[in-house]
Amino acid sequence: MISLTPIGHVKSPRNDLSDDDWGGVCATIELAPDLDPACLDGLEDFSHAEVIFCFDRVDPAKVSRGARHPRGNPAWPKVGIFAQRGKDRPNRLGSTIVTIVRRDGRALEVQGLDAIEGTPVLDIKPVMAEFLPRGPVRQPAWSHELMRDYW
Repeated sequence: MISLTPIGHVKSPRNDLSDDDWGGVCATIELAPDLDPACLDGLEDFSHAEVIFCFDRVDPAKVSRGARHPRGNPAWPKVGIFAQRGKDRPNRLGSTIVTIVRRDGRALEVQGLDAIEGTPVLDIKPVMAEFLPRGPVRQPAWSHELMRDYW
């Protein structure tokens, strides 16, 4: 058993679980009261951060442990849950690279976080070029179609 305590929560204008139009969303990650705001020191020197969060409102009965059509679209191939980024995953973890807008004390304002109001944040990591892919990125055609309106 693994037990995680959120390091903060998302403050966002988005409450809906729809899949598209996240690129312009500005949200704030507010640190948990027991964390010293100094844990964010220096993060504002980076342009981007990776935010790991929990899809806490996913119904456990809807978690996928096998293969499915992404977004239920039969025009796309049936692929395993680990070959897609859907929220209905076994551990309900989300990960997104966001643009850092600014830091104000214990709050980090970001753009492009695809998490709704109140979502628990589990970790924040700075994006460093050396951790990005070290070669060309390959992905199937259906995934480009799926992501067309996401951001």
